[in-house]
Amino acid sequence: MKVMIVEDEMLLAMELESEVEMAGHEVVGTTMNREQASGLVKGHRPDFAFVDIHLQDGPTGIDVGRDLAAKDIPYVFVSGNIKKIPPDFAGALGAIEKPYTTNGMKNALAYISAILVGEEDIAPPASLVLAEDVQPRVYSRQL
Repeated sequence: MKVMIVEDEMLLAMELESEVEMAGHEVVGTTMNREQASGLVKGHRPDFAFVDIHLQDGPTGIDVGRDLAAKDIPYVFVSGNIKKIPPDFAGALGAIEKPYTTNGMKNALAYISAILVGEEDIAPPASLVLAEDVQPRVYSRQL
């Protein structure tokens, strides 16, 4: 799975990149603001994205999320304050609250990977808060 990371805290971005790669996925890039995220999507078309809410250019992560949803790219928010996520989750699959544990992120990534390849009978991990109206088949695709 090709993964994009949208995170303005460099150490957190590097840690998440390492987690994604250890799980056997490819990180196509890490961006720190909405403009960079838009460019990366155009150049690399990720299969999935992790998106922080508050970025280098302000609280634009929700806008990044809406941009991704408009392009049918599934994503989750990774944020220290998931209460800032709008009720519709801006089209996100769900959210992971910071600080997260290595094991929590690993379990969330395994669940997300399974959903994206069409598995339906899998329980979400405690580390992942799901949007209420998520329909796994909407995200099902061949990776």
